Amino acid sequence: MPTQHNAMPDAQYSPTHIRATWSGTGSVKEASKAFGFSRAKGYDLIRQGKFPCRVLHIGRSTRVVTASLLRVLESGEPEFNGART
Repeated sequence: MPTQHNAMPDAQYSPTHIRATWSGTGSVKEASKAFGFSRAKGYDLIRQGKFPCRVLHIGRSTRVVTASLLRVLESGEPEFNGART
């Protein structure tokens, strides 16, 4: 599972910046960038039920729960969604 180990995260995807600028949910594209992988990989992990944090399926849209994303970025421990589509 890709996580940010010792790499210096892009300031745009730091927990402080995410807290200040994101609402309750974020896009899969932006959340994937925060974890260091592509949008396509993010959607692949969601389909497998292995995205590192909670996601919501709202109609045809998929959103990432910001609070869950922040917990994973800060702890390094995944919060698998467990939802299979």
